[in-house]
Amino acid sequence: MAPSHLSVREMREDEKPLVLEMLKAAVKDTENRVALHALTRPPALLLLAAASSGLRFVLASFALALFLPVFLAVVAMKLGLRARWGSLPPPGGLGGPWVAVRGSGDVCGVLALAPGSNSGARVTRLSVARWHRRRGVGRRLLAFAESRARTWAGGMGEPRARLVVPVAVAAWGVAGILEGCGYQAEGSWGCMGYTLVREFSKDL
Repeated sequence: MAPSHLSVREMREDEKPLVLEMLKAAVKDTENRVALHALTRPPALLLLAAASSGLRFVLASFALALFLPVFLAVVAMKLGLRARWGSLPPPGGLGGPWVAVRGSGDVCGVLALAPGSNSGARVTRLSVARWHRRRGVGRRLLAFAESRARTWAGGMGEPRARLVVPVAVAAWGVAGILEGCGYQAEGSWGCMGYTLVREFSKDL
């Protein structure tokens, strides 16, 4: 499917359940990789080892003392990721959320934006349905986001716009697409000094 066969419009209320399922599926695709990346960092391993050692004095089972801290840490991380990225944010000053739609009417992607710093914009949700990936949907949504960011900056009286896109550290494919579109890694956030999410930005 070529990008020219796609259109982007505001999400209708009856499409909300489908869009939510799309977001949840996208989180599931990355949450295991993010959890593995985070929990195999040396500080996390040290904390898990300390927790297991403490539990050995409480629990009769050595295997359970080893398994329980890891299980709880993975569950907490997955719940945090789903709460952050697996739901729709409230409509912001830039409007939306928006959906990418095929000519036949199939919703194949979702985008949400929020005002950023210095009259820029920030992508808060960008997801493509699994069966529509590698067909230009993500790039079409990104181009739409850039257009909205320019409009937003122009309305604020700014001559130039800036768009920021956060990307989970495990989503190397997305990072490659952004770099190919002229975005540069400018910041990150994480836990215990280790990066979980990188931020890419582009001056428009």
